[in-house]
Amino acid sequence: MSDVISFVIQASPPPRLDKALGRDVPVDASLSRSRLAKLIAEGAVTVDGLVITDPRHRVAEGAQVAVSVEVAHESHIVGEDIPLEVVFEDDDLIVVNKPSGMVVHPAPGTPSGTLVNALIHHCGDSLSGVGGMKRPGVVHRIDKETTGLLVAAKTDRAHHHLAAQFAAHTVERRYLAVCYGVPDANDPRLRGIKGTSFEPGNILKVQTFLGRHKTDRQRQAVSFTSGRHAVTRSRIVAPLGLPACAALIECWLETGRTHQIRVHLAHCGHSLVGDPVYGGRRKLSPKAVGDAGVSAVAGFGRQALHAATLGFEHPVTGEFMQFEAGLPKDMQALLAALGYQG
Repeated sequence: MSDVISFVIQASPPPRLDKALGRDVPVDASLSRSRLAKLIAEGAVTVDGLVITDPRHRVAEGAQVAVSVEVAHESHIVGEDIPLEVVFEDDDLIVVNKPSGMVVHPAPGTPSGTLVNALIHHCGDSLSGVGGMKRPGVVHRIDKETTGLLVAAKTDRAHHHLAAQFAAHTVERRYLAVCYGVPDANDPRLRGIKGTSFEPGNILKVQTFLGRHKTDRQRQAVSFTSGRHAVTRSRIVAPLGLPACAALIECWLETGRTHQIRVHLAHCGHSLVGDPVYGGRRKLSPKAVGDAGVSAVAGFGRQALHAATLGFEHPVTGEFMQFEAGLPKDMQALLAALGYQG
């Protein structure tokens, strides 16, 4: 079963059919340029009654176009009634504050109970289809135990537009984290670590390649010869302890690689509290943080990392939107035990 979308090519069209369709197709059709290109190749586009399969076909002003689009079919992923903290939602996208312990997308080890399962149930018929399937378009992920903000597309057009912003690194993403030690420019040790430098304002910059660990395929590893380019910046929000032996820091990404913040901070000797993969267990001095602080750090069961800020351009309106999510209760309790007064 298909829907037919009919429209007229407007004045001064681009020279190629695929670009002309991308410009003039009705917004409510929610068809991205990549989807339109696929429909052209499949013979689903007619121009003045003739099927055109060449995306480079020159189209004239006033041409009558018809695009046959199969009705989006149901996803093989089953929706589940899992509570969600929805920060924002409209016809095109949804922003949620993900809790700790929730995987974003189903995988062989976690076929259910994921954010995607929850979104399919929550969004229901408002999912118009991404790539011809009724499913949310996930354009970025955060780790299972990391909390915080995540955006998903509800339409094909929104998915394409958001994915392009993430690929171009124009999305604002800021994280709050609790790390061991204080990553300060006055620490000569940090200046001697390859890939690390400081920018004005005591901003730590870590720039390396990241790739799969040679022996542990579940981990990422820093490299200077191969892998994917990765840049992380961070600043100290507050030192923790007297004398300071940990810190609340803000991190932001120039790139978005798997485990990037966790790997980069571990590389420079400031791994995240609670990180079971890259952090190890360090003992803080009771003299610095008290017995309550020592106990809180020892008992913190996940990496202390929260996606606190998310900003992007709305894929339809063009408006820049920015969202904030306060620290989860477990990180608030950890900071309180370490003497943070903020």
